Amino acid sequence: MRTRFGLLLAFLTVVSSAQALETASPPVLAPEEDQGKAAHLSAQVLTYYHYKKVPLDDALSAKITDRYIELLDPDRSFFLQSDIDTFMASKDKLDDAIYAEDLTIPFGMFNVYDQRFVERMSYARGLLKDGFDFNQKEDFTIRRDKEPWPKTEAESQDIWRKRVKNDWLRLKLAGTSDAKIRETLGKRYENSQARAYKYKSDDVFQTFMTAYTNAVEPHTDYFGVAAASEFDISMKLSLVGIGAVLQERDEYTTIRELVAGGPAQLSGQLNAGDRIVGVAQGKDGPMVDVVGTRLNEVVKLIRGEKDTVVRLDIMPSDAGPDGKHRLITLVRDNISLEKQAAKKSIRIVKNGDLTRKIGVIDLPTFYDDFEGRRRGDKNYRSASRDVAKLLAELEDEKVDGVVIDLRNNGGGSLPQAIELTGLFVGKGPVLQQRNGEGDIKVDGNDRGQAKWTGPLAVLINRGSASASEIFAAAIQDYGRGLVIGEPSFGKGTVQTVVDLDEQARNPKPEFGELKMTVAQFFRINGGTTQLRGVTPDIILPGFSDEETLGESSYDNALPWLQIKPAKYKPLGDIKPILPELQSRHDARAKEDRDLKRLVEDVNELKDLRDKRVISLNETERRAERDRQIGRLKAREAADGKDSASTTDLVFQEDGLQADERSMSADIASEKALKDAKDVLLDETVHILSDASDLGKVTSAKNN
Repeated sequence: MRTRFGLLLAFLTVVSSAQALETASPPVLAPEEDQGKAAHLSAQVLTYYHYKKVPLDDALSAKITDRYIELLDPDRSFFLQSDIDTFMASKDKLDDAIYAEDLTIPFGMFNVYDQRFVERMSYARGLLKDGFDFNQKEDFTIRRDKEPWPKTEAESQDIWRKRVKNDWLRLKLAGTSDAKIRETLGKRYENSQARAYKYKSDDVFQTFMTAYTNAVEPHTDYFGVAAASEFDISMKLSLVGIGAVLQERDEYTTIRELVAGGPAQLSGQLNAGDRIVGVAQGKDGPMVDVVGTRLNEVVKLIRGEKDTVVRLDIMPSDAGPDGKHRLITLVRDNISLEKQAAKKSIRIVKNGDLTRKIGVIDLPTFYDDFEGRRRGDKNYRSASRDVAKLLAELEDEKVDGVVIDLRNNGGGSLPQAIELTGLFVGKGPVLQQRNGEGDIKVDGNDRGQAKWTGPLAVLINRGSASASEIFAAAIQDYGRGLVIGEPSFGKGTVQTVVDLDEQARNPKPEFGELKMTVAQFFRINGGTTQLRGVTPDIILPGFSDEETLGESSYDNALPWLQIKPAKYKPLGDIKPILPELQSRHDARAKEDRDLKRLVEDVNELKDLRDKRVISLNETERRAERDRQIGRLKAREAADGKDSASTTDLVFQEDGLQADERSMSADIASEKALKDAKDVLLDETVHILSDASDLGKVTSAKNN
């Protein structure tokens, strides 16, 4: 445990580091030998095996350069036009550099970015001394992605002056005092600036390879060794660790949440808000100070092999810099990431004298523990296995219908989408795949019986992609159930993961992995979800921005195509009841208070999103804020209580970033969003109940 003298040294280290930010340039980063080899290996694999077959030549080199600049400075707030001119002089040389395993060019570009970042943050901090005049008529461009690059340092400083002025005004309008604003923004810019000194060679390489792979096609990605490990964890929904959700706050790794049943929670010695200031391995390993250390590096120290010991030096949430610490000893264990697992609930729908129970299964991702399946683990986790269990439970509870909620489910395992479809349609084809040579194969399942044969609806939104779209499209093509919500993402491509170390016959993990597009999938009706997505049978309003979310937002997305339908037999036809369902939905939308508010808020958010320029005049901004507050207060008055819906929370503005709010306030806000009324799900349940009333919802036949 640290002594008070040790604490003082740690505190002085943080202070002196902050002062050093004023003058020191960030470290100059250089490529490592294995990174050049990994880039070369990636080029060989992508050139010969990618579905799109894009050669690495001068044309692709120019596209990579554009994307790399965009990734570094998407809002055109750091680079000068002269920087861009210098970069573009080498735009046709990246292909030769990759084949020569020489990454000097992209690393040089990053070093310029890092230096510019430090300069801009230092300038922003300096502006806080004098404050601003908010009586001037002045505007700030909040979206600069289409604006010209600043030509001079003076132009850049003017952009940042307005940006800092806007940050100040947001806090001022929320009722924050000038002294507190200086403190908040000073700390914000200081923390941002500090991150510029923590970048490592791996960060640069990962960013550059993302630019390269995304220039080929939007869903092709490179994973370094660490990123590949995280991808594997997300697929199998488990890891070995202590069971704590961590967040970086003011140079401290802070516990945000404890996973139920994990070592941290079971110890009874840790709480949300506690700060981890040291990590040690085993019962007697040296304590490593982690104050100011990047979050991902602290996570690496805490994770480890099952049944091994990790010791943590904890500064309690209510302790000051010289407060008493706690030394915690934990034994690492398997942690199940239950938040991403399928879960069920039951909704009650009343219509006159009729009451129906509708089961809802929320599926955040199509997960599959590949390793557990391979080694024959009888209890391995997968989306379809978990949903099958939940369906059995809902059937025992005698529900009248089932909603599969796939909102914001970005996909995952393709086989899981096929198996999940089989739970509702039984045996039959689910999708068609076409590879780069044009060969087409039909994928389906051999399941003889469906697990659920009753009324079914699938709820989707713009965030529903890939495997989610496969499932929703198959349910729609079979006429098996209703698809409700927003048009989906539009990702109709199939990826596989290529281990570059295996390709190079390298015995240890050094080169990372490629997630590479190898095929395009098509619906069994011959169409594809690519670009256009799945169009719901009943469309509901949503907050998604189609300009920035969805396949159509990519400039190099594969086109929409159509092939011959597969041989399949529809299980029913819901088209005859759609006009009546739409009519009933429209009637509710006119009368239901929550639905009307949702439509109002969707339109309000669209108007706000379309604004690229906002006023920096306090009177004008306060009038706009008062209008928003008045709108929310009118709702509260109409409700007769102090309550907030999900959409109300969207418009609340305090000018703070997530890590600047108190931990308790941040958690409370998150809980409020979670507990708020889910208007779209409620309406989906009503629509499925209406369909049951009409008696036309088809059931799967046991084949």
